[in-house]
Amino acid sequence: MELDPAKTTVKFTLHDVLHTIHGSFRLKSGVIHFDPSTGVASGNVIIDATSGESGNESRDKKMHKNILQSQQYATIEFSPKQVIGRVAAQGASQVQVKGIFQLHGSPHDLTLILPVQVNGDQLSATTHFDVPYEEWGVKNPSTLFLRVSNKVQIDISAVGRLHEQRAAGVSH
Repeated sequence: MELDPAKTTVKFTLHDVLHTIHGSFRLKSGVIHFDPSTGVASGNVIIDATSGESGNESRDKKMHKNILQSQQYATIEFSPKQVIGRVAAQGASQVQVKGIFQLHGSPHDLTLILPVQVNGDQLSATTHFDVPYEEWGVKNPSTLFLRVSNKVQIDISAVGRLHEQRAAGVSH
């Protein structure tokens, strides 16, 4: 399966005591290969860390320079290792995808729950997960007067094309 960066959204939500910060990142690329008979998966989903924006220029500069250090860590990546469950040939299904989430240069085990919809050769999926950024080595953006949650919520809505290798019985 190959994800379409133009149709895929990566949004984040961070709560503080006074309000909620919403923002987004852009998908650079995404390719996921999996064998439906074994669940073995490979590939890489690459998010452009430098594209992160929250609608506040000074906050975004701080986020890139001091928190994400996006000049040094320009991508955020997910590498799938296993798909648990079956993707229906057409219609709705739900799977879990286990893999490695690479943030700020460090790998972290992550299991995503993905409701999936297949229509022809197009697949769409959504997922939600929390990133405990302090536990994962990323600086907390709190200041003396502003306290934020120690987790950032991530919501992804992905759209891609399915490709099959019928001879090998492997879906991509």
